[in-house]
Amino acid sequence: MAMIGTLRALFGPSAPSPMPLFRKKDGGDKRVHTEGLWIKCDACSEPIWKKDLEALGMVCAKCGFHFKISARQRLSMLFDDGAWETFGGNLRSTNALRFTDRKSYDERLQKAKEQTGLSDAVICGAGTLERHRVVICAMEYRFIGGSMGAVVGEKLTRAAERAERENRALVFVSASGGARMMEGVVSLVQMAKVSAALKRLDQAKVPYVSVLTDPTTGGVTASFAMLGDLNIAEPGALIGFAGPRVIEQTIRQKLPKGFQRSEFLLQHGMLDAVVPRPQLKPYIGNALKFLLRPEP
Repeated sequence: MAMIGTLRALFGPSAPSPMPLFRKKDGGDKRVHTEGLWIKCDACSEPIWKKDLEALGMVCAKCGFHFKISARQRLSMLFDDGAWETFGGNLRSTNALRFTDRKSYDERLQKAKEQTGLSDAVICGAGTLERHRVVICAMEYRFIGGSMGAVVGEKLTRAAERAERENRALVFVSASGGARMMEGVVSLVQMAKVSAALKRLDQAKVPYVSVLTDPTTGGVTASFAMLGDLNIAEPGALIGFAGPRVIEQTIRQKLPKGFQRSEFLLQHGMLDAVVPRPQLKPYIGNALKFLLRPEP
């Protein structure tokens, strides 16, 4: 537009429009579309070529910021050859309490299913990780905040029972806002239910690795997410029971910098390790070599 204005200022209204930089053979303009090919980092604002970002597991090469990824992406990264056998997918949540706030629970469930293509907030699969036979469950944060209701609790319990039955190591990848309030006490019962299944797994001497990602909060943190034989987290993940804003409003004090982030929890003994996403699979594989060693 600036070029057109300059030409008309020099030559008057009859000035010709500038020729396009590229022209197709049929005479149409050739345009280069870059929309969706670049992503701006939420932490350092650096523009990143999307394919380079995907090659690094959705981690910024400049600042190390970990983008949120879907449950399917998570399983593809952890299972060998990105292949696994899914189970428990036929379970569906119901609105037993007829819960409604700004919209009904039924509407929220339907919208979440359309957005994610999932029946609920977790995917469970069986396969191999670094050649170790494993069961891995990954939570989907886009499904009502990765909240844990009756279906999530049941699928996690079945996963633990299958791991015990088939002597497979168990890996839970948490990304959740906690228990699902739309299901009331039923959602809270899942904390004890999954924890009891993990206790039986422990008694059977089958290893359980808990991976905490951003965010892992509420009833998930207060139950299975912190019960692993090995508790590891991604860098910068928010991990806690109540959120930092709730705590500040309750105690009327400013919290320390980095409070409830994974590095803070590691420093204070709440985690065993903080592992960048590209190193997560080999790290778990090496840990399983140790955990699966036969007793002398």
